[in-house]
Amino acid sequence: MRPYVALLRARFRTLLSYRAAAIAGLVTQWVFGFIMISVLMAFYNDTSAEQPMTLAQTITYTWVGQALLGIISWNIDRDIGDSVRTGAVAYDLVRPIGMYAHWYVRALALKTAPTLMKSIPMFLIATFVLPAPYAMRWPDLPMLAAFAVALLFAVLLSASITALMQATLFWTVTGDGVSRIVPALVIILGGLGMPLPLFPDWMQKALMIQPFAGVMSAPALLFCGIAPLGVLPVYLLQIFWTLAFVMLGRLLLQRGMRRLTVVGG
Repeated sequence: MRPYVALLRARFRTLLSYRAAAIAGLVTQWVFGFIMISVLMAFYNDTSAEQPMTLAQTITYTWVGQALLGIISWNIDRDIGDSVRTGAVAYDLVRPIGMYAHWYVRALALKTAPTLMKSIPMFLIATFVLPAPYAMRWPDLPMLAAFAVALLFAVLLSASITALMQATLFWTVTGDGVSRIVPALVIILGGLGMPLPLFPDWMQKALMIQPFAGVMSAPALLFCGIAPLGVLPVYLLQIFWTLAFVMLGRLLLQRGMRRLTVVGG
């Protein structure tokens, strides 16, 4: 366990050094957040039908989603992608740690360090600086605690998805294909483009139990005080999908190692 903790700390510190990138990403997320909120305001102003979320809840949901954008499984670790493409992945085989665990720990750092730098100022400004129509609202202490636990499970789930994406590199080499398909799924099924409760009623059950909902939508909904399935089922679904992706990732990595050929010295 100690080697993995040391690896997590080292990778975490490395990622925290990219402050300029964090600032640029924060500004970009602010712009997208205001665009999304403007669209939602137009929707609520033009509809008379009762919605499953209030406008204030959707605004809070939007800011939480933008703050947690870094934990979403957008792409693979560039260093790992380069190592598979160049053959340097052979060095990982001689390390005294498991390759999958190595990749998973790196994915954890990739999800937490950039998110930490951007989420804290995002929450502070959205709470204390923005005017009332655009400001986010905080839940009560029980729901805030439920959100914190769901966020922890969301990071573990997201890291398992990223590790699975990286395991496909033994077949795709560059990973460009999977890095373009998965973001589209995340935007739609993860509730990033639109809160999942606003989708048609006949889709709700399927949307709430699919894996991408546990990465961003489920924690954000809990922050808004909404738990369509209940708090405990959210946790159980996150744990189930995390274990499923870990098992699938390990299996895929083992199969990839059997066909791995490294030429050179």
